[in-house]
Amino acid sequence: MTLVGAYAAKTDTGRKRRRNEDAFVLAPPLFAVADGMGGAQAGEVASKLAAAALEDTDPGRLTGPEKVASLIQEANRRVHERSSVDPATSGMGTTMTVALVEDEGVVIGHVGDSRAYLVRNHELEQITEDHSLVNELLKSGKLSPKEAETHPQRSVITRAVGTDPDVDVDSFVVDTQDGDLFLICSDGLTDMVDDRLILETVDRYGENLDRLTKQLVAAANRGGGEDNITVVAFSIGAPPARDEAGDTATMEAVAAPDEATRENVRLSTARPEATAILGPSAARVRIVFASLIVLALAVSLLLWGLLH
Repeated sequence: MTLVGAYAAKTDTGRKRRRNEDAFVLAPPLFAVADGMGGAQAGEVASKLAAAALEDTDPGRLTGPEKVASLIQEANRRVHERSSVDPATSGMGTTMTVALVEDEGVVIGHVGDSRAYLVRNHELEQITEDHSLVNELLKSGKLSPKEAETHPQRSVITRAVGTDPDVDVDSFVVDTQDGDLFLICSDGLTDMVDDRLILETVDRYGENLDRLTKQLVAAANRGGGEDNITVVAFSIGAPPARDEAGDTATMEAVAAPDEATRENVRLSTARPEATAILGPSAARVRIVFASLIVLALAVSLLLWGLLH
């Protein structure tokens, strides 16, 4: 059986953009990144619609690659339908890279130029193929890898979720081993940080995925931060040990986003800078925090009564 160990995510507007058009899903065993595109706020609408579709769609009895492809097809339908009826979002679309942990391994679904990586035995492997103009030129031999790094059209994608009624989804299963680390990221990371530095950062911070995702985002901003940056990380293996209260302390610390991200989740319609779909762990953190506040107030009232 394949188990999810620790997991974390971080998203950032970057240094050049005014709003964040990335969205991510952090709902184990489901993880995803979507990078929206379109005029005005359409890119943000597209990525948010696509991310939401992953969590509230019932694929029936489907499993494996068929299940993930079905989820992405539903995301495609919703984005395309919205762009067809709302002139303000006409032509919008989004990349989408999805990972679903099942017993047989990690199922990957992919459209666009966001990426999924596997880190195993201190080696980094890109397991998705960019659906981009630059990648097509690379495969045809018309560009060298060095030329691709600075090509003026490196952000042009050849396949996206929502731009057409149907979309061709790459979907496959990755066999796993305990200790494997998966990274899903938008091109705001990979355009600014090369594979060598990504691996060095994983080697240094891989034991703490919350810190790892923050360090990768920071590295992208140091590299220029030209686009929105989103990183989702999860490991394969036994979940972190539980504390005395029965909750997964390490998991909570890793899974819970920073305060800015939590505020954006609560006020997503008012503050569009970052979009996240979170699993149940963050909700439990808020419940525990609220309980502690109530307990502290009760103790304060008791002490006040004794002293007066």
